[in-house]
Amino acid sequence: MIAGNINKEILKNAESEDVKVIDLLKREELAVLNTISTAEGAIQIAMEETSRTIHGSNVLVMGFGRIGKILAKMLNGIGAKVYCEARKNEDFAWIKAYGYNLVPLKNLKNEISKFDIIINTIPSMILTREYLERVNKEALIIDVASMPGGVDNIVAKELGIRTILALSLPGKVAPITSAEFIKDTFYNILEEIKK
Repeated sequence: MIAGNINKEILKNAESEDVKVIDLLKREELAVLNTISTAEGAIQIAMEETSRTIHGSNVLVMGFGRIGKILAKMLNGIGAKVYCEARKNEDFAWIKAYGYNLVPLKNLKNEISKFDIIINTIPSMILTREYLERVNKEALIIDVASMPGGVDNIVAKELGIRTILALSLPGKVAPITSAEFIKDTFYNILEEIKK
């Protein structure tokens, strides 16, 4: 059985019947390719929801995983002043190597007020009250992380900070390309099964 986002009950039933299960959404090639449309979608939202150009804006990318890397590259390409938040020394090195501005998580509280746009890719609560109270009130926060996301939206609303929860961007932003990526991944799986 090949499917996507397989729930635990179906997985358990399939295993009890000795059915091989492959979850498309856990495939690395699909995850990597989906970051392209996620990044483009986040940038599209930023362009539509701010009254400034991305070029020249201070943009913070929170998290330097798959999405963070692609997003930082695209933002840099259109002239944003790109800042990348990370926690690991390995990520610090890559951020410096790419020429982006490094914001270690431990320094985020002191730097968060300078950003025009903050894009979160971390699927755990990072932007809590202690951070949000320091965010520039004119800033836009876009959260592309899987649920539960990384922004306390209740506190953000209370403080008057604009936040946009932007889930499932690949299918919304580029449905044809996303379908092609799924098709290619499906064919890769079939080729692997043949071997």
